[in-house]
Amino acid sequence: MSPAPAPPRRVLYAEDDRVAALLFTEALRERGDYEVQVAEDGAEALAIVRDWPPDVLVLDAHLPDTSGLALLAQLRQLAGLANVPAFVCSADEQPEDQQRHLSAGFCGYWVKPIDRRRLLAELDRLPPTR
Repeated sequence: MSPAPAPPRRVLYAEDDRVAALLFTEALRERGDYEVQVAEDGAEALAIVRDWPPDVLVLDAHLPDTSGLALLAQLRQLAGLANVPAFVCSADEQPEDQQRHLSAGFCGYWVKPIDRRRLLAELDRLPPTR
């Protein structure tokens, strides 16, 4: 008997731009090995993770109620999320913006619009979860 397939990797995407969220979600759902929940702001992201622990965090740098940096700090305080891989996505392309986010604990910085091939390649390089 072959081993059971791995469960889909859970990705929390905090993004207030509905078009960006739709494109991101569709890119991952086409593959079938990702499950995505979208939060439109930091408060919704915090509410989602209470009942749905993600395997990967993708946070917009500028949300209506907080920044990606502040949201990551809050998420890191919650049980089970201290070491979850986190990526930031932003329209900001300045090297100092990227460095500030990477120094704060993000493992990747994606400039919008997110390149689908890069997104999938970077997610596929993450170690297996659960």
